[in-house]
Amino acid sequence: MINSYLNKISFAYFTIIKYSDTCINNSFTIIYLYFTFNKKDMNWNYIKSDLPASIVVFFVALPLCLGIALASGAPLFSGLIAGIIGGIVVGSLSGSNIGVSGPAAGLAAIVLTAITALGGFENFLLAVVLGGIIQVLFGIVRAGVIGYYFPSSVIKGMLTGIGIIIILKQIPHFFGYDASAEGDFAFFQLDGENTFSGIWSTFQHISLGATLIAIIGLVILILWDQYLTKKSKVFQIIQGPLVAVFLGIIYVIASANNANWAISSEHLVNVPVASSFSELLSKFSSPNFSQISNPQIWITAFTIALVASLETLLCVEATDKLDPEKRVTPTNRELIAQGIGNITSGLIGGLPITQVIVRSSANIQSGGKTKLSAIVHGIFLLLAVVAIPTLLNKIPLSVLAAILFIVGFKLAKPALFKTMYMLGWDQFVPFIITVLGIIFTDLLVGIGLGLMVGILIILWNSFKNSHQLNIDDKLSKEGNSVTITLAEEVTFFNKSSIIKELESIPIDTRLIVDVSKSKFIDFDILSIFEDFKDKAKTKNISIVVKTAYDTLENPGTFYSLSTGRKRSA
Repeated sequence: MINSYLNKISFAYFTIIKYSDTCINNSFTIIYLYFTFNKKDMNWNYIKSDLPASIVVFFVALPLCLGIALASGAPLFSGLIAGIIGGIVVGSLSGSNIGVSGPAAGLAAIVLTAITALGGFENFLLAVVLGGIIQVLFGIVRAGVIGYYFPSSVIKGMLTGIGIIIILKQIPHFFGYDASAEGDFAFFQLDGENTFSGIWSTFQHISLGATLIAIIGLVILILWDQYLTKKSKVFQIIQGPLVAVFLGIIYVIASANNANWAISSEHLVNVPVASSFSELLSKFSSPNFSQISNPQIWITAFTIALVASLETLLCVEATDKLDPEKRVTPTNRELIAQGIGNITSGLIGGLPITQVIVRSSANIQSGGKTKLSAIVHGIFLLLAVVAIPTLLNKIPLSVLAAILFIVGFKLAKPALFKTMYMLGWDQFVPFIITVLGIIFTDLLVGIGLGLMVGILIILWNSFKNSHQLNIDDKLSKEGNSVTITLAEEVTFFNKSSIIKELESIPIDTRLIVDVSKSKFIDFDILSIFEDFKDKAKTKNISIVVKTAYDTLENPGTFYSLSTGRKRSA
């Protein structure tokens, strides 16, 4: 099974490397690779869903690929390469049916710093290749299991936080203020503004033409989503975003000579245009392998591998929750696919790749059913760069902002806040901390804060639930009876609560310590009971220990209640 899988990976990878030039001109080679690798995954019944979804994902991905490259201080073409590889290569090798990969905003700061620190873009590409190799190793040693240990409250907070930040970040673009690059999702922006000051500055730089077509596009998207798709299947096949973009292009062409309503070039998509095929090939870059012994290269490679893997696993967990069919993505296979994607991207001049929640959620919301939608979106990126870059450069960024508004709103529906609140504070607090952390810092910091709060809540609940105290007020021959029933697992976090209970036991009392249901008792807890024995004698407290096998009167030592293994009488 494993050998078969690795053979397929090797075939796909080396075919792409061997025919990389051909693939630029001939996308049928890529489709052939998909069918070769995914015969069992193919279902032509879904193509009517996957094809329209791939178009929407394409329009969402295009400005993000360019914007993230700009925010990373890398050539714009490197973002497009990463988007193409993320769609075609990773999409083909991944086990995710609905996840979409490409350059990630969460890595932009790392890329920006690394390009300067490593002495050039070619040196950085070597770190991307090595980072991909490390990711493949992560998958082989089954490190993907980490993805299953994130609390659902944090995952929901991540989705909601991303939805809100998408809306906030797109407000300036919606009104034609494009000082900040698309894909710059950090609170503190590269243009010196922050999220909210950028919104405030927008109202001093409103572009009438960009705002008008954005409003028209948003109305079309809402009508399409809420009404038209329910009226006819035609409106399900022809997606609203495609119509909005088409009208945006028509508007740009029609208003070009109008001084008041024209949209200037800085408010349009900016795909690099090559005048010839040779010029297109010149935009590809190769890693500088002479720097492979540089320790800074390896440090950067490991950082890329770690952060990219973490972002991917988080996105996998989130997209699986959003998947209407509730399919489960094999995380180890995903890490291997991402690693091969990063190796390929680094070899031909692309940015690091992760699975990305913005593209993935757009895919799900648009009705994508299988990985074909992710692959076809990559093919569209490839064909667009080669065939129609001039036409793409007529698309207003404000229309794309309207599309992302809808994506953001569906991720951050107000009803979710009420639902999480009703689940209790132990679910709501990590959720809201994650949301606020993402809004006011960035994705990884926000998730880290939510995860930390979630762990603290788990420890607090463990502290509270370490034992149960029962006090029998009826006087027996032995005096008052107090029963302390220990939980299944009792650790050193529970020391203070147990000490407090023992100190409160009055004189002339019969203390029953029930450990019959306990599977793990920390050595520190046993030490507390061991120390209490001497004090019990001075207060005339008799001690009885109830195990699953026996009842012990005044046991000689508590250490016989061993930890981590089955106890005997």
